[in-house]
Formats: sequence, C-alpha cells, structure tokens
Amino acid sequence: MFACQLIPRPRHASFTPAASPATGHWILLQKSFSDALQTAAERFARVASRALGQPLEVTAGTPQAGEVFLAIAHVDASLGSQRYTLTRTDGGPARLTGGSEAALFWGLQTLEQLVRQSGPALPNFEINDWPDLEVRGYMLDVSRCKVPTMETLYRLVDRLAGLKYNQLQLYMEHTFAYSAHERVWAESSPFTAQEILALDRYCRDRFIELVPNQNSFGHLERWLKFPEYRALAECPDGYTAPWSINTCSPGVLYPDEKALQFLDGLYAELLPNFSSQYFNIGCDETWELGQGRSKERAEQIGKHEVYVEFLLKIFDLVKKHGRVPMFWGDIVLQTPEVISRLPQDIVAVSWGYEANHPFAKETAAFANSGIPYYVAPGTSAWNSLSGRTANCLGNIQSAVENAVANHGKGMLMTDWGDGGNHQYPPVTWLGITVGAALSWASEANRDTDWAKALSFYWADDPTGKVGEYLVHLGHLPDCFEKPGCNATLYGLASRYGAEELMRGQCKEAKVSEVDDCLAKLDAMLTILPGTTPQIPDAQLLLEELQASATMIRMGLLNLRRALAPTESDNSALRTLILRVIGTHERLWLARNRAGGLAESAGYFRNILKELE
Repeated sequence: MFACQLIPRPRHASFTPAASPATGHWILLQKSFSDALQTAAERFARVASRALGQPLEVTAGTPQAGEVFLAIAHVDASLGSQRYTLTRTDGGPARLTGGSEAALFWGLQTLEQLVRQSGPALPNFEINDWPDLEVRGYMLDVSRCKVPTMETLYRLVDRLAGLKYNQLQLYMEHTFAYSAHERVWAESSPFTAQEILALDRYCRDRFIELVPNQNSFGHLERWLKFPEYRALAECPDGYTAPWSINTCSPGVLYPDEKALQFLDGLYAELLPNFSSQYFNIGCDETWELGQGRSKERAEQIGKHEVYVEFLLKIFDLVKKHGRVPMFWGDIVLQTPEVISRLPQDIVAVSWGYEANHPFAKETAAFANSGIPYYVAPGTSAWNSLSGRTANCLGNIQSAVENAVANHGKGMLMTDWGDGGNHQYPPVTWLGITVGAALSWASEANRDTDWAKALSFYWADDPTGKVGEYLVHLGHLPDCFEKPGCNATLYGLASRYGAEELMRGQCKEAKVSEVDDCLAKLDAMLTILPGTTPQIPDAQLLLEELQASATMIRMGLLNLRRALAPTESDNSALRTLILRVIGTHERLWLARNRAGGLAESAGYFRNILKELE
C-alpha cells in the first residue's frame, strides 16, 4: 500500500503498487480548455518533470510517438461542478475527469502532491473527490499595519490554490489608494487599482475568486480621526467602548445620506477592479451606534433598528453597483427576529474565533431564514505570537461541521492582524491548512497529522520538524490555567505595560505558569536545529521561527515583570526588547511594505519607555 500525505485528503482514495514506473512524456488536454487551465497544466508539467526525473510536455494534439503520462478529459458537467476523478490502472497513464475546469484544476493539485512524494514510482490509484462546502475562502487582514508586497501575495495565492481554496478577500479599511483620499492612506503603503487588477487576474488563473472587501459602517477609525471626515462620524468627539475606560476615537459612520454618498464614491472607484460578483461590506462591531448623533432615533425605534435601516440602504447601494452584498452577521444575530426581514440576495457571515463559539445556534438562525451564509472561524494566530493550536482546531472544526449540517454556502478562514500584526506567516499555516482540509472533506481530514502536513506542504521539510515545532508552539498557551481569550497572555504582554496588563486577562496568570512556559519554550527550541526545509526562502522561514520564539520570550518576561515587579531584571528585558525590534523591522520588510511598520514596532517601544 502506498502511503502519502495529501492536503486536503481526498474523500475517497485507494492506492496500490504500480505495475511499472511512470514513464510517460505527454500531458494531453483539450484545445477547448481556457488559457487558465492550459497554463495550470504547464505549471504542473514543470513540477512533475522535476519529481519524475523526465521531461513532460503539454499538447492538445495526438502524439505519434512517446507515451502519455496524463490525459485530461473534456469537462463532464454530469459530475457536478466541483467533483473530479483521478485514476491510474495497470501502470498506465493517469486520467483526470471533472465537472468543471475548476474541478480539473483541483485534480491537478492532488496529482502534483502525489507525484512530489512518489517520484517515478507512481502508484496505481482511484480518487473520487468533491468538497463539503461550495466556497472555501481565506481572508487576510491588510489594514492592521501589515500590507504584503505583491510577490508575497502571489506566493500566498499559489499556496491557497494548492489547498483548493477558491476565494480570497483582502480586508480593507484604509489600504486602497482612493484617488481623493490620500490623507487617509498616505502612510500605509496601500494597494493601487493597477495592483488589484493584476492580483485579480492572477487569482482567476488559479481558479480563485478575489472578492472586494471594504468595511462600510464600523471600523473606520483611520478615516474618521481626520478633521475633514469627522462630519461623517456617529460620535465625532469619540465614545466609550465596552472594553475601555478611556474615550476611543470615532469609528462608525452616522447613518445618513452623506454617508451613503461617501460610500458610493468609494465603491465606484474600488469595485470595477474586481471581476467577482460579490462584495464584502463588513458592517461589524458598530460599537458606538446610538451613542451619538443617532441617539434620539435609537431611543425611538431601538439601536438595532437604526442599524438594519442603514444596512438595507447599503445593500441597495451595492446592488446598484452590480454586486451581491456580503456582510458580517454579528449585529443582526443579537436580535435574530430581524434576520427574516433581510433580502435573500445577500450573503451573511457568521464569525467567531473561540472553540466554544455558538456556531450551531448562529448557523441554524441563518439557515432557517433561507439567506445564504458562510461561517468564519480564524487562524487563532493574531494577538498570540505562537498560534493557539487547541483553540484553532476546535474553532475550525465546529464552524465547518455546523455549516455542513445547516447547509451553509461556504467557509471564510479569517486571519486578522490586531495589535500590531506581530505574528509571522508560519504561525498562520496551521489555521489555513486545517480550514482548507476540513471545509473540503471534514470526515476524511479530521484525523490528519497536522505537523506532518505543515512540514510537507509549506516547508518541504522531510524531517517533519518544522510542522512539529509550529504545532508545539501553538500549545504554549496550555501552560496557563486561564490561557486567554482571542489572544495569548504573552501575546498581550509583548505590547502593553505592567499597569495595563494587570487590568485585563493577564492578571489571572501565576508566576509559576510563566516559568513553566519559559521552560517549555526552551525545550521546543531544540527542535529547530534538526529542521531541513527545502523551499526557496528556507533561511527566512528559519529566522521567522526563531524570531517568534524570541518575541514570545519577551512577552513572558514582561508578563513576569508585571506579576512580580521586584523580581524583574529590567536591564535584561530592555536588551531583549531592543533585539526584538531590530529583528522585527528587518523581517517585516522581507515580505511586507514599509507602511505600518513604525506603528507595529511602536508597541514594543512603548514598553521600553516604561523601563527607563
């Protein structure tokens, strides 16, 4: 029996030893196929040629000499649009069929993973595969300091495509270069329209839909902080948030005609750069609504009614621009009776990032309304530095299984950047991989060895130690009886001073727990010297893995200082923070634009000031 690591693991797959090694020269495809699928076949040929040790060529003709390695059949719509079959019998050529070009593309991704592991000794196989959820999306926060370079995004898209994701969203608040609003994005290194057009093409060529995402009600602090935009704010002079005793900057639009005109201008400039029919308008966490200029109206009809009134107007505006609105469902779920009043031609998103989030209740509410919906779990990477392995697995599994049970349309794996976006990309790999695998075939992938999967797919590390390190790193929060919500305690302690830490979750920690965590971190670092990643940026990967540990150590020592100030070596902590800042600034620029870096590193510098 042939043993291999396929991510996502196919729904139905069997393997037997081949009658003879793979020796073919040709990949046969149909001339009717799109340029995107033809190009995908050519990319596959290059990868497979290296793995097989023999050249492969793509042709739409009938070769008169040479054996066929892979025959890609005409699209068979009777299979269903996302189903493919992949077979090889008696050591002959592989055969790929699919219900759409996208399905054929996903079959190529499976075969590529197979060939990478088998080399010329390709087994016989029979694979019959299709996804649990129609949409398998990934959303990257590009508004919390970190705006990736185009090269970084292109490589990410390639990785997502290999995992059979078919949607990508870039969460934007202020990081698109709107021509009339340079004041807002001047220091953020924003995306230009030309870059979005290029990214949209790149995604389409990999059967990924790039969906525009512009928050359109709340989370507009980076707009409303400027005097020229204050007239659009619900609370122009700020408000008191549920989590703070201080006055927060305005972040929510006052729901009137001027706000709609403002949004209309943004949409007219942003949306034509995307080929997707969908548009995520956000509209989550409208904390201050009803506290300011809409207070009288809210007292008359209720705050949630004020919200829904404006939400429906934004829906109409989006439809005017020819798109299907998608929105975060947290506010309407607070008063589920309003869901039945929403139109059917929208997509709701049920989001939640803890393992115990009530996805069962929320997905049932949307399913009963007949409104198409996604679930949105998270990578559990933000605010963590390490990831949160147990929470990540529980959160994603709950979201996906409830979406499948309640006929959800899709999953949107969210990857936020709260608090300076300090986590390095490898920390997000577990969530991205688990989300892809479970949303494709939950039952078939539930018992996956995630450490091996990460090592194989992301790092090409035959030792398996890169994945082992990352999974163990995400278990560091388990050292604490109360490990933190939507964060790790050392993640919070890496950016806040002692007084603020002792007002929040960190005050529940014990010094003994911090010391235990430091010891486990030291033990984990012995794994790194044994790793042998084979990817082109292997050295950068190893530096990021080491830097994650150093930043965690800094957070733990600062947490220990807050808990036991008389025992702290402030001089040593200061030296460590300076080293963290230098490394962070260097590694940031390896994958990201300069905008936002000063703000991100500023969190560390604020702790330095407290140590002076």
